[in-house]
Amino acid sequence: MATHEISRHILSVMVEDIDGIISRVSAMFTRRSFNLVSLVSGATEHEGINRITIVVDADMVNIEQITKQLNKLIPVLKVVRLEEDTTIARALMLVKVAADASNRPQVVDAANIFRARVVDVAPDSVVIEATGTQGKMRALLDVLEPFGIKELISSGQIALNRGPKTMAPNFR
Repeated sequence: MATHEISRHILSVMVEDIDGIISRVSAMFTRRSFNLVSLVSGATEHEGINRITIVVDADMVNIEQITKQLNKLIPVLKVVRLEEDTTIARALMLVKVAADASNRPQVVDAANIFRARVVDVAPDSVVIEATGTQGKMRALLDVLEPFGIKELISSGQIALNRGPKTMAPNFR
């Protein structure tokens, strides 16, 4: 990959669970005008330690700069750029689809094909919960679009390395 070719990257950042850490991380991106695609924070298996998954569009030069800047923040314990071929990445999506008695079976069948779950049924709609890759989410939306999408929300990605490779042992 050329060093100035912009592509999507996933960064996994281990941080101390302190007040304001998300603001400090997002401010770092804002100050440097980097395109932050998503930022998701969650607890880890270690009490007091959170993992922030950052998805960003940047070239390799800027990814290196981002990594160095993140490592300068005091509560940051470790930063790893996850490689696409060795990473499991998933997002969560909730979508409310127009569905009445006449088309509800087709909407439910579409959800089942994508291993999504119907989590709410109303007289004129259903809410579907789906997890998966961005491609899977887009494909599900393409199938549901003809029924009429009333509302939609999708989380940012969370990600882990495949296999035995882990971030945890070396961050303290």
